[in-house]
Amino acid sequence: MGILKISIMQLFGFVVLCGLLASPVWATTHHHDFVIEETPYTRLCHTKKILTVNGQFPGPTIKARKGDTVIVRVYNHAGYNITLHWHGVDQPRNPWSDGPEYITQCPIQPGANFTYTILFSEEEGTIWWHAHSDWDRATVHGAIIVYPRRGTTFPFPKPYKEIPIILGEWWNANVSEVIADALRTGADPQISDAYTVNGQPGDLYNCSKPGTFKALVEYGKTYLLRVVNAAMNDELFFAIAGHRLTVVGTDASYTKPFTTDFIMITPGQTMDLLLEANQPVTNFTNNRYYMAASAYSNAVNVSFDNTITTAIIEYINGTCNSSISPQLPYLPSYNDIDSATSFTANLRSLASKDHPVDVPQTIDERIIISVSVNEILCPNNSCEGPNNNRLAASLNNISFNFPLIDVLDAYYRNISGVYGTGFPSQPPFYFNFTADNLPFSLVFTRKATEVRVLEYNTSLEIVFQGTNLLAGENHPMHLHGYSFYVVGRGFGNYDAEKDPESYNLVDPPLENTVGVPKNGWAAIRFRATNPGVWFMHCHLDRHSSWGMDAVFIVKNGASPQARLLPPPSNMPPC
Repeated sequence: MGILKISIMQLFGFVVLCGLLASPVWATTHHHDFVIEETPYTRLCHTKKILTVNGQFPGPTIKARKGDTVIVRVYNHAGYNITLHWHGVDQPRNPWSDGPEYITQCPIQPGANFTYTILFSEEEGTIWWHAHSDWDRATVHGAIIVYPRRGTTFPFPKPYKEIPIILGEWWNANVSEVIADALRTGADPQISDAYTVNGQPGDLYNCSKPGTFKALVEYGKTYLLRVVNAAMNDELFFAIAGHRLTVVGTDASYTKPFTTDFIMITPGQTMDLLLEANQPVTNFTNNRYYMAASAYSNAVNVSFDNTITTAIIEYINGTCNSSISPQLPYLPSYNDIDSATSFTANLRSLASKDHPVDVPQTIDERIIISVSVNEILCPNNSCEGPNNNRLAASLNNISFNFPLIDVLDAYYRNISGVYGTGFPSQPPFYFNFTADNLPFSLVFTRKATEVRVLEYNTSLEIVFQGTNLLAGENHPMHLHGYSFYVVGRGFGNYDAEKDPESYNLVDPPLENTVGVPKNGWAAIRFRATNPGVWFMHCHLDRHSSWGMDAVFIVKNGASPQARLLPPPSNMPPC
């Protein structure tokens, strides 16, 4: 049985995960210790303290098999409150270990510890873990690799080796101060200074060349790239010069393989890609190729980090002239909607005998949710957001207000006054959501803590309707506790009569984070068979910080196997 210790420490602003699997022998249950602390790190010639786990940035990779249980003991040695979330893990009946701050738990305070129980069920492939408090996930994150059950294998030829690729975002400033300043002033947060590949910005940035991540490959071999978009606020294009990529999985679910020159991956999403090292090794080429990522950000008048992060694919035994730069891949323009849309349209579930789909063909309930960036009136026009008001965001014109007691505890113990149950099934009023010019009066929203209560086994459809209020943007919406089928997507205003006719109910992709296109809509379906309290939010962290969040409470079912597990004895206090 492997043991992983996690300590969270605050040395120079980072969280530390201590220890990796101590044994390569697979067991049904694995134990890990994570130590969170602050550690000094230098990027872009700038040294600062960052939160890390076990002194690593990114943090350790957790490996398990389908159906395993992983126990993670978290020790907070930092000066900040912290929680951890196991992104893409359904956690059957176990929201107690899901992790979002003030939704399913109160934070782990400095000097305290908490034990998470991670219950893997249907996941198979790449997912990830990250902090779910403040903006700590900027540096507190790592990959999770879920292998097939013993006796089974991948639905594609076994790769020669695997290469985790974690795409991140870096600020020279303290990220906690970045979001604190934005929330205090009501303005848009400061944009990042760089993107990263496995913690390194790459040699296109000043002072970053010595640490540029390098992957060594051998001609004729096939490699499995396990790609995670851990960036805070940007969707990303990713490509490798001279090579095509074959997509075989997303969000820990296998897809019908398709080959592409690039991918577009939203924050929160993961993708499994096969890379064939098929470039001949000669004395007349450099035998090195850049992998690169840059932003996909098509919102008007919204600032974003327009830099490019790189890493290097280098062929073993090749001749490398360090004075010659590797070849850069083609990446679509930052506002190339057609490229992003055409890539996403290729995603389909594998839908094979060993990996079947279970798409709800009929639904019991449809919820239509308008997704908006808004304003809140600021007294005496004293804020620094648009029109001297405060920037906000909303779902169905409710900007989520985090309570002081976590929603799960309030639900389990019947504590009144913590939340309301009035999250609506449709926008409070309808208008031309995606029009170029909208009345100014529509931009205002209200703060509230409202949840949506669902009966067990409800077959649910959620339609996310983007709006053009303030700025139309892409929104990666993530649902905790569930994977869901993305049955439809389009531009403009959703038509409840016509658009379902174009749904894919045969082999839609199974995801946990769906990209809602700019001024468009996305429809998802799933069955509410996981009782508990589950967070739903935009995975652009500035939007979530502004209130683009909601909570679903799924009631218990009739059988003992359909009821919420009891809470652990050591839940952190508020």
